[in-house]
Amino acid sequence: MPFDISMHIAGLNLRNPTMLAAGILGMTGLSLRKVWNAGAGAVVTKSISFQPRLGYKNPTIVDVGYGFLNAMGIPNPGVYEYVEEAKIAISEGELVIIVSLYGNTPLEFAKMARIVETAGVNAVELNLSCPHVKLGGMEIGTNPTIIDKIVKTVKKHINIPVFTKLTPNISDIKTIARAAEDAGSDGIVAINTVKAMAIDVESGRPLLANKYGGLSGPAIKPIALRCVYEIAQSVNIPVIGCGGITDWKDAIEFFLAGASAIQIGTAIAYKDVNIFGEIIKGIKCYLKRKGYNNIKEIVGLSHT
Repeated sequence: MPFDISMHIAGLNLRNPTMLAAGILGMTGLSLRKVWNAGAGAVVTKSISFQPRLGYKNPTIVDVGYGFLNAMGIPNPGVYEYVEEAKIAISEGELVIIVSLYGNTPLEFAKMARIVETAGVNAVELNLSCPHVKLGGMEIGTNPTIIDKIVKTVKKHINIPVFTKLTPNISDIKTIARAAEDAGSDGIVAINTVKAMAIDVESGRPLLANKYGGLSGPAIKPIALRCVYEIAQSVNIPVIGCGGITDWKDAIEFFLAGASAIQIGTAIAYKDVNIFGEIIKGIKCYLKRKGYNNIKEIVGLSHT
């Protein structure tokens, strides 16, 4: 019997459980198509805002040896221009595309969601978790009430699935996960980057122009894994694991913790888009060696 590594998540039929994470190779339609052709089961775009954003001044990204520290400030051309790139990615068919959205108000999120739905994308991912951009004077995603308003407003305006990306920069991630679920979110993405900083010892100044940024890569995997484990036991909607996944073993850990799919980002900088094929091959070998027939059989297995 061939191994079935496809996944059905919140109405999306994925050929395999790997996704491109937001912010990596997600700015153009051609780069999204490149990742899809490399084997990803779905691609997530860079976070898009209603109006164009220039982002922060350089330096905006630093390799700290165990991952990347970045404070880009969500630079993007705005939803109306970006939707043309999404159409390019969609034009050849088959590709499963999820658009990551960042807004200043619940209604702004909803308007953008409607625009990209009309363009033909498969789902939206609400970026409620960027550690260096604030909404209403506070870090996005730390307030269950704000999450409730944004998710409910978006759900009223569109029919495609809505995924909510959560921040780890909070004392109890289960609370905000349940808030997203109660508001109607079709799935949870955990996690975004961890708020962090680095200082140059010679100049005595922070390396990033914004001082603080978000840490991604291998250093945050144990944090992400713990968050997925806790969330999966707290909600009844699919969880997508994200944070520090660099090989098939990392992927398997996230499935065992309760993730139904995984997102890959920083690892692409180390291994290129070939990382998707490598991880998929490793997953298949693991299932065969362990005697499983599909991914579903191991999701949340560590909870038993």
